[in-house]
Amino acid sequence: MQVRSTVLTALLVIGFAATAQAPASLKGAYQGDFVIGAAINAAQITGEDARGDATLKAQFNSISPENCLKWESVHPQPDRYDFTIPDLYVAFGEKNHMFIVGHNLVWHNQVPAWVFRDDKGSLLDRDALLARMRDHIHTVVGRYKGRIQSWDVVNEALNEDGTLRQSLWEKIIGDDYIAKAFQYAHEADPQAQLTYNDYNLENEAKRKGAIALVTKLKAEGVPITSVGLQGHDSLTWPTVDQMDAAISDFAKLDVKVAISELDIDVLPPAARQQTADVTLNIQQNAALNPYVNGLPDSVQQQLAKRYADLFGVFLKHRDVVTRVTFWGVTDGDSWRNDWPVRGRTSYPLLFDRAGQPKAAFDAVIRAAGQPAS
Repeated sequence: MQVRSTVLTALLVIGFAATAQAPASLKGAYQGDFVIGAAINAAQITGEDARGDATLKAQFNSISPENCLKWESVHPQPDRYDFTIPDLYVAFGEKNHMFIVGHNLVWHNQVPAWVFRDDKGSLLDRDALLARMRDHIHTVVGRYKGRIQSWDVVNEALNEDGTLRQSLWEKIIGDDYIAKAFQYAHEADPQAQLTYNDYNLENEAKRKGAIALVTKLKAEGVPITSVGLQGHDSLTWPTVDQMDAAISDFAKLDVKVAISELDIDVLPPAARQQTADVTLNIQQNAALNPYVNGLPDSVQQQLAKRYADLFGVFLKHRDVVTRVTFWGVTDGDSWRNDWPVRGRTSYPLLFDRAGQPKAAFDAVIRAAGQPAS
């Protein structure tokens, strides 16, 4: 009896030790499946946010820059590039042996007005804008050749109905501005992974437009490597079936998929339609900001289940999904606190404002142990 009791105690101790040694980090839990990333801000890049940096180093093995490589930041004036923060960003990733993403090269937002105009204020012609685009891409991508492994080359080029957005890039250059951007990026770093990145591609109409775009690019020999599904989701959208269909459809095109900007909105919808348009600005309304004093446990559990369900889909497609990047480290870092209603208290990520893991973190860790369906 004593022997049996001793053996049982030993087994319990072994079991406890095994549990304690189970993957305690996101990157550990998904090792061999895909890299786990976070978008990082200037405070984290410079070391000002020591707590955020500690979480990054412990939990993530990939980083994306929230803003420092967007055109307005890195190339604010025609004759001036500012690589101060980008250099620190890349050095942070290298020091911590991370997969480094560049975000982004060509977008209709956060790009200075001068990019599209001559010194008299008139719109450039096609050749002049192409030359300006090429110089920017060659300069930025070329600087980090072999150091930044993946670039979001073109960002959000589609309307919700799947047609091409009538941005100044498209109006001045034409539909082939996308192909040209990929061409220039490939010239600057032939080894880099090149991504088309957009939101709402889980919706059928927009996804069809993206499929047509990728199909055309590949037929023309354009070096597109992957499609980024941004993943600015809610508790109810997209459905698991929509996410599964989106990844499956792009896999058929022989491109990889990145979940490039993942967060989940738990607040009441502020707009009639699901969107991630950063220019949307809705007037403050107390009804749209119900959790100022903290997120109720019932909603915490909904968020946890939602993340677990989505990661189940990502794992099912681990042969196609190369990375899952959260758009921020903690809830306090998230852009959703100020969009589309300024000053809202949002809770879209896995770590709370104090940097502590939430129920959603535990759910994502547990999801890693589930067999792919």
